[in-house]
Order: sequence, then structure tokens, then C-alpha cells
Amino acid sequence: MRKIKFSVVVLLSTLLLTPATWAVETMPDTLVEETAQEVLAIIKRDKDIQSGNKAKILKLVKSKILPHFNFTRMTQLAMGKNWSKASPQQKKKLEEEFRTLLVRTYYKALAVYSDHTIKVSPVRNMTGKTDATVKTEIIQSHGQPVSIDYSMEKINSAWKVYDITVAGISLVINYRGSFNSKIRSGGIDGLLKALNKKNRMLEDKDKEKEKNTVLSIQSKRT
Repeated sequence: MRKIKFSVVVLLSTLLLTPATWAVETMPDTLVEETAQEVLAIIKRDKDIQSGNKAKILKLVKSKILPHFNFTRMTQLAMGKNWSKASPQQKKKLEEEFRTLLVRTYYKALAVYSDHTIKVSPVRNMTGKTDATVKTEIIQSHGQPVSIDYSMEKINSAWKVYDITVAGISLVINYRGSFNSKIRSGGIDGLLKALNKKNRMLEDKDKEKEKNTVLSIQSKRT
């Protein structure tokens, strides 16, 4: 799970680009390469992001990153065979809760992604194809390189990410195990309740941390 978390951080980071660039049809490997370089520059010069400014990071994630994910397919893959058992209303709610979980779990780590580089392997023979795997290697300032594969699909003219694989471990399949466990014990509604509870817990932790930060600043001023 630690490597999965790191991979999501990398993925979130490499997808921070203006919508105008995404509107132009581009090879998926070129897209990752170009966005990665621009994002590194953004993070390195933005002191607020580096300091972990929640409001600014979340705004950045919601406006620049989330539109480039296929959360419907990600949720479907994470649900596996149980997806067909969910009602349309449950599917919508599952997607919302899963998206919220991913954002709340990983957004803060963007603050430390200023001393990494990404090496992207070329994707070949893409003529007429709408699905691709972009293989990358993340070079850390400390520690061994991390290999990460991005599963992407082209919807109309835009490439969207629907899975990440780190050292052979798929993000969505990794979640599938815990999802199946919750469904076996409490059905799909049980899974929804568990996701909602987890999201509320993460939100409460953020609020508590913000409160403590404010109190700490106030105490230093007195």
C-alpha cells in the first residue's frame, strides 16, 4: 500500500496541466512526459503547495487533475463482479465516495514532490488504438527508483487514466479486495457506509490538524 500511495502522488503530480494542452490530441507517453516537467516546475516555485496549503492543493487537484481521470471505470474495476449488482444510484454514490477517498488520502503528499524526476518509456504502434500502458520510472533524490505503469484510455480525443500499477500491484485491484470484504459482510450499502465513514474520518483528521496548527501559531505569537 505504501508504494501504491506513492504512485498516486506521482500520478496526481504528473497530471497538473492546463485544459488547453489536454484538448490537443497527444500520444499518451508524450502527455505524461510534458506534463511531468511542467508540474515539477509548478511545485518547485509554489511555496504554498510545498508548505501543504490544503485549500490551494485541493483547488488545484479538483480543477486540473480530476477531469482527466475516468473514475467510473476505476470504480467499476475496483468493484469487479459486484459492479453489475449495484443499482444506478448506488453506482453513482460509489464513484463519488471512491473519488473522495482517493483525493483525501493522497492530496497532502503533493507538497513533498519537488525533488523527484520521471523517466517515460516511449509507447509504440499506437495507430488506431484507444488503450495504452505508459511505463515510467520515478527517480527519487533518496532511495531506489520506482517503476510505475499508467493504464490509460482515449475517450473521444482525450486520454484518461483508469489504473496505476506499481511493482505489479494494481491500484484498483488492490482496493477490490477490501471492497469485496465489505460487500460480503454488509452488501453494497455496507460498502457505501464504510467509504463514507472513512471519508468523514479523514475530513475530521484534517480539521483537527488545521485547528492544532492555528493554536500553535497563536501560542507562538503570545
